[in-house]
Amino acid sequence: MRTTNTFGIQFIIRMNKAKDNLVPIYSRVTVDGRRVEISLKKWINPKEWNNNKGLAKGTREEIRSLNHYLEEVKAKLMNTYQEMQIHKELITAEEIKNKFLGTDEKDYTLCKVIDYHNTQMKESLAWGTMKNYFTTQKYIQMFLKVKFGTPDIYLSQLTYKFIVHFEYYLRNYKPLDHHKPLGNNGVMKHIERFRKMINMAVRMEWVNKDPFAKYKQKFDKVNREFLSKEELAKIENRELSVVRLQWVRDLFVFSCYTGLAYIDTMRLSPANITIGIDSEYWLITKRQKTSNPVRVPLLPKALQIIDKYKGHPRALTEGTLFPVISNQKLNSYLKEIADLCGIHKNLTFHLARHTFATTIMLTNGVPIESVSKMLGHSKITTTQVYAKVIEQKLSVDMKTLKEKLASDNIDKGFLRVINQ
Repeated sequence: MRTTNTFGIQFIIRMNKAKDNLVPIYSRVTVDGRRVEISLKKWINPKEWNNNKGLAKGTREEIRSLNHYLEEVKAKLMNTYQEMQIHKELITAEEIKNKFLGTDEKDYTLCKVIDYHNTQMKESLAWGTMKNYFTTQKYIQMFLKVKFGTPDIYLSQLTYKFIVHFEYYLRNYKPLDHHKPLGNNGVMKHIERFRKMINMAVRMEWVNKDPFAKYKQKFDKVNREFLSKEELAKIENRELSVVRLQWVRDLFVFSCYTGLAYIDTMRLSPANITIGIDSEYWLITKRQKTSNPVRVPLLPKALQIIDKYKGHPRALTEGTLFPVISNQKLNSYLKEIADLCGIHKNLTFHLARHTFATTIMLTNGVPIESVSKMLGHSKITTTQVYAKVIEQKLSVDMKTLKEKLASDNIDKGFLRVINQ
């Protein structure tokens, strides 16, 4: 990590700002080739200025007083630079100027903006989403310490280069615990959350320019894994002697036939089950993640599971449709069920939602617009990640069409023979 900077102080005059034969004096501060100028609110006749020395020339008391002031300015700027070195702050010409003018305390810092964002959003975002923001915050704090040796920076110091270096840090970060290193999409999700926080600062006018303006995110396309009809049948029909596994299997299968996410399943109450316009049972709720409405006609398998847990003591106590279990435990038990059923896919509760969209809905000819509504998606493009299953359905439909056409040709050939 770089710990030293090239640093320079120079006093200059601005001939293009002359007034009444006097020109203003500026202090030019340069750090690592980047410079800023500070107006000193002092004026001088250009004939009395020594460009080489950066000082006024002459012996008059007024000239001596001016040069003494310039030396004090230089000493103060030098002290500011040295203090920033001691405290391991990120040193830039702009930051030295801010500290010299006393405007640095008015600036918003990166960590303060992140704290503000997370405080404001915790009421409107689900806890699972907020956990992701807290993780991104942790990575930003680690990056600041490793790269710059400082716990925070000002928003004015954020640049495109900062973002690129942060991306590089994420890609090369090696966790010390059991977690896997971040893949491309994991890195991009952290950048995406970072970007949303900075966008808030831009909208609030806490920063003059958007450092993300020229930055492009690149996500890798991901194939959504789901259970085939045969794999789902294995889970449904497997004899399980352990009660907790039966319970987890039932919750998973329920989601396979309704498309509900974990948190939405756990929050269901008897009030969410109602009679629809077709005089059949419907499930009506809202997604906690987006507050989008969800209306799903209940299939027989889902109704059987609801009926099985009607009157369950824990569900009655909690006022829910099913006894509640944590997502962590649920997914852990699903791994056991996958082993027992000989299923080698990464069986998680969210896989049930994908299975509903593909194996239960799209493969059986339900239009993607209807599937999008039942999943509670805001945009149909979100549902189109499941479009690969339409190719499977297309293959089946084309096979049926070929058989029909072949049958029609046989019939036409037979008619020609009869008519001859």
